Amino acid sequence: MRSCLVVDDSKVIRKVARHILETLNFAVDEAEDGREALSRCEAAIPDVILLDWNMPVMSGMEFLRALRQTELAPQPKVVFCTTENDIAHIRAAIEAGADEYVMKPFDRDTLQSKLQIVGVA
Repeated sequence: MRSCLVVDDSKVIRKVARHILETLNFAVDEAEDGREALSRCEAAIPDVILLDWNMPVMSGMEFLRALRQTELAPQPKVVFCTTENDIAHIRAAIEAGADEYVMKPFDRDTLQSKLQIVGVA
């Protein structure tokens, strides 16, 4: 079974994402911030990470840069999931190592199509 780590400081977003991902046959784990997400990745590398941009403790961008500098193998696919929708944010995310980008709010079809693009759905 494919696995996804949902990283978001919003409990509601994590719950919605978990529900959608479980209907797509993903095993789902959750983290409230980037620091917790790094610990979870070190314990078990997920196939894909659904990542929020704005979080306390460690932001999505800080997490992504730290993740891409680790020696974890294989590196998980990363889909930014955020309200930050201007081209500068999207470009920065891709340059930092994000594989795809989805805007909040999202639905099952949108998330499924992004997961197919990165090759995990």
